[in-house]
Amino acid sequence: MVAHQARATLRVGHVFLKVDGDQTNTDVEVEAMTLAPVPTPEILWREPPVLALAALPGVALGRLGQPSTASAAAWTAAGAMLRVLHDAPLPSWSGASLDAKASSLDSECAWLLANDVLPADLVIRNREIAEAALRPWTPVFMHGDLQVSHVFVDGDEVTGVLDWSEAGRGSAMYDLSSLTLGHPERLDDVVDGYGAEAVDLDVVRAWWSLRSLTAIRWLVEHGFDPAAPGCEIDVLRAQL
Repeated sequence: MVAHQARATLRVGHVFLKVDGDQTNTDVEVEAMTLAPVPTPEILWREPPVLALAALPGVALGRLGQPSTASAAAWTAAGAMLRVLHDAPLPSWSGASLDAKASSLDSECAWLLANDVLPADLVIRNREIAEAALRPWTPVFMHGDLQVSHVFVDGDEVTGVLDWSEAGRGSAMYDLSSLTLGHPERLDDVVDGYGAEAVDLDVVRAWWSLRSLTAIRWLVEHGFDPAAPGCEIDVLRAQL
């Protein structure tokens, strides 16, 4: 299903086998799925370096770079699910700190400019937009990698959420941004489910810029294409 230098995921019938050489990632994933008050895959067994998970019913809410065929109600349900997670008791471990995010943003923007990966004005303007994401936040139980393809739905209902290895205490707006990255037309639906009073739209959009700027080098080095239609580089262009 997925394979890169960090880990691989294989499907065998109705079982997903996640192979990760760093077992601290799997430790976090298992603990987060145990604590999260939202639907997650059933853990079938664990024999390091392999974690076996049952397949979720339904289909992914969407894919980055492709239009989502899911209903507005399904996106709203995803927002409501995320609010339940964020209102849950905090896990005992932390996610990436503000200082770490700021340092990553600085180093990745410097790399993009030094290697002429993107036009300088595109990097600089998105770097300015991303500043809003670095405002202090009140920590929540954060999924940490809530890509739209990690949320499964059946009709208008969320059936489960995948890939918890980056969960921890972190920013609520980061999760909202990850879920809607490349799908800005769905943001209103997600906010309807999450609760508009708890959403700072400027910060969500700032995370779109920050996440895209800091992901490009990793994606290139791991065999993915951030320049594919609708993906990270198009997200940066749309921010302007």
